[in-house]
Amino acid sequence: MTEPFDDDEFETGGSTDGAGDAASLLPRENPILVGQEMAEATLLQSYNSGRLAHAWLLTGPRGIGKATLAFRFARFLFARAAEAPGLFGAPPLSLAVDPSHPAFRRVAAGGHADLVVVERGYDPKRKRRRGEIVVEDVRALIDFLHLTPAEGGWRIVIVDGADEMNRNAANALLKILEEPSQHALLLITATSAGRLPPTIRSRCRPLRLGLLSETQIADLLRKSGVSLAPDAMRAVVRLAEGSIGRALDLAGANTANLYGDLNTLLSSLPAYDIETLHRFADRCARSDGEDSFRLVAELLPGWIARMVARAAGTDGIGAVIAGEGDAMARLASRRGLDRWVEVWEKLNRLFALADGVNLDRKQVVLSAFFELEQASR
Repeated sequence: MTEPFDDDEFETGGSTDGAGDAASLLPRENPILVGQEMAEATLLQSYNSGRLAHAWLLTGPRGIGKATLAFRFARFLFARAAEAPGLFGAPPLSLAVDPSHPAFRRVAAGGHADLVVVERGYDPKRKRRRGEIVVEDVRALIDFLHLTPAEGGWRIVIVDGADEMNRNAANALLKILEEPSQHALLLITATSAGRLPPTIRSRCRPLRLGLLSETQIADLLRKSGVSLAPDAMRAVVRLAEGSIGRALDLAGANTANLYGDLNTLLSSLPAYDIETLHRFADRCARSDGEDSFRLVAELLPGWIARMVARAAGTDGIGAVIAGEGDAMARLASRRGLDRWVEVWEKLNRLFALADGVNLDRKQVVLSAFFELEQASR
């Protein structure tokens, strides 16, 4: 659950001094990690103990800093290995490495000889990233991990998005985990850890990262150059639900206006104004409407999910816009929560199908709203 704060704080700034525009940097380039002090302390304590686990599984929602922490720890280990050991040197108190340090610069540039990053590769036929990590991406690690570290420290692999591996890739990673190499470290990130085979999870030390507070999200947005009116900032921060990555995506997508129009339509159930509904759906059907469609595909099921959570007393965020709570309470009262959960599942399947087979976007949006209309009668 994200920590709420007073509405006027959406205007006055937060407390993450020194963050700069770090939230908008790639994880390998980012010198700042906000809100994950407990996770950092766990890694640092393990390092200082001299019994560092050979594989770590960093989990938590998308966009909260899992990959940023993985690169931060890798830079730290490389920087420590490059230093002359002191006879009475005190143990380090932070994972931070100065951006001017050679280890930082080489990791940021993708040129460190002892670091390999595995993620969804590029498909030259489709000219875009693959939808999954394939076995060829993982097999290359075997020879790399059995080599002596080039700089006398660690061989480090970051598997970013391990829950996106296909079965063969997962089996190849399992083989590596079963036969760990000396001075080799695997830092594995996963948004949906449950999608990983239990055999992989059991061979890693788990480390779950926490959600950021609303104050931290709003402050990082401002320091990343995002300028929004207070109402729009509130909507973005609360819909981000603790993820700065999600907040940055939402901030650039005219989210507040779209969400307001969506809430207006849902507030009118069980009967829509047909012209208003069609104008809303037309926004998704235009040649430049793909981003709006993807946003609706996320926000509409999300609205229903939060309606159910609010009715069950488990909603973790405040109202996104004025009047939303009343609309949710009224709609939830028209059917049992099990029926609304069923509707939420149908909406997710509909939008997933649309993405998979390229259905007409306007018709998909209309079908989703007609499903809600039928359920609310």
